[in-house]
Parts: sequence; structure tokens; C-alpha cells
Amino acid sequence: MSKTKNVGYEAISNEDDRAMLERINTYAEQVLGDIDPQKTRISFQLDKLKPVMQEIADEKGVSLEDIFIRYMDLASVVSARQDALLKEDLNDNVMNFTEI
Repeated sequence: MSKTKNVGYEAISNEDDRAMLERINTYAEQVLGDIDPQKTRISFQLDKLKPVMQEIADEKGVSLEDIFIRYMDLASVVSARQDALLKEDLNDNVMNFTEI
């Protein structure tokens, strides 16, 4: 895995949650390929992720809906962390540029 792939994952302290998110995201890369998530209906994307989410639900003895909700929560946490890091990096670069 590349360094940038897991940026933001440090915001998830629970190892099981992190492993689940990584597992779903790895599967997503395989089945969704290079689709543009902004231009692809979310229902299509979720339908493609359903097999791995069902597999995890069965392993954990919970409903598919529980896994879906947990995945969405975790993905939101990582996305927020990635956005914050990007903003911080951008601010640092702007400051460095203005100091020249």
C-alpha cells in the first residue's frame, strides 16, 4: 500500500474499524476501478460494494445495514481528516510562497 492511500486512517483508533474500512476500500478499488464517484450514482457504487459488506456482516454476525452505516461513518471520518490535512498543507504552501 502506498503512503498516500491510508492518509487520514490515523483518525480511526479502533483497529477492527480501520481493518474493515481498508478491506472495503481495497475491494472498491477492484470492482469500481477508475470510475468518477462524483459522476456515478451512489446506488450503483453501493451495489458494487454489497458483496464485501455482506461478507463482513456475516463474519461479525450483524446486519448488512449495520456494516453500511459503520462504513459510511468511518469513511466520513477519514475524508474529514484528509480534507483537514490538505487544507493545512495548502496553507503551509501559501505561507511559504508569500515569504519568498
